[in-house]
Amino acid sequence: MTDLAFHLLIFLFAAAFIAGFIDSIAGGGGMVTIPAMLIAGIPPLETLGTNKLQSLFGSGSASLAYARHGHVGLQEQLPMALMSALGSVLGALLATIVPADALKGVLPFLLIAIAIYFGLKPNVGDIERHRRISAFLFTLTFVPLIGFYDGVFGPGTGSFFMLGFVSLAGYGILKATAHTKFLNFGSNLGAFIVFLLYGVVLWKVGLVMGVGQFLGAQVGSRYAMAKGAKIIKPLLVIVSIVLAVRLLADPGQPLRIWLGV
Repeated sequence: MTDLAFHLLIFLFAAAFIAGFIDSIAGGGGMVTIPAMLIAGIPPLETLGTNKLQSLFGSGSASLAYARHGHVGLQEQLPMALMSALGSVLGALLATIVPADALKGVLPFLLIAIAIYFGLKPNVGDIERHRRISAFLFTLTFVPLIGFYDGVFGPGTGSFFMLGFVSLAGYGILKATAHTKFLNFGSNLGAFIVFLLYGVVLWKVGLVMGVGQFLGAQVGSRYAMAKGAKIIKPLLVIVSIVLAVRLLADPGQPLRIWLGV
């Protein structure tokens, strides 16, 4: 496609900054960047590939910010990030044969369930709880599974990682947020490599948006560290509900097609 006009690049930069801020706290940045790129006239496949490039800047920026303040050890969590990347590679490669319509049909209800879980569970805070699964088993099962989902489809990946870290690994919500960003970086990297090999990454757009993502994630992660569960928990609930509503509003949503509405 031809180069985008300057005003469209500014629009995408601003969208990426907002997405980076939101994503560094509660996930769901893709619900800002993907529609923005489609509005700018970027074809769907190039949108997905370019979105992974710019998302690397946001998740990487947030990971570094959280690591500098001791909320995540990047070297210690490297095996988890690699498993997330591996799952994402497999998901992106198999996207053509995985029933994406089934995922689109059930995803809004999973996100609503996550919102209810974090909204109504009173003891979800910054204090760590009892671990329900070993770190080894969590790394080998849950992490690549969500990474695979990110490669196949994507929306809500951060919410699913958060749910796992809080409910299975027993992390406090700030620590879970910090670890989620690093695993999200891994899944973004895995899918990006696949899209890069298919030649569907728009570098100029991705790098401009990447700068916006980086800056937004720096601001958002610092805000999250300052406020803790007081901001992360409600924003996670809001993002999950908004993303669920947006998916249900899609005319191509399988449930709407089945109901004829």
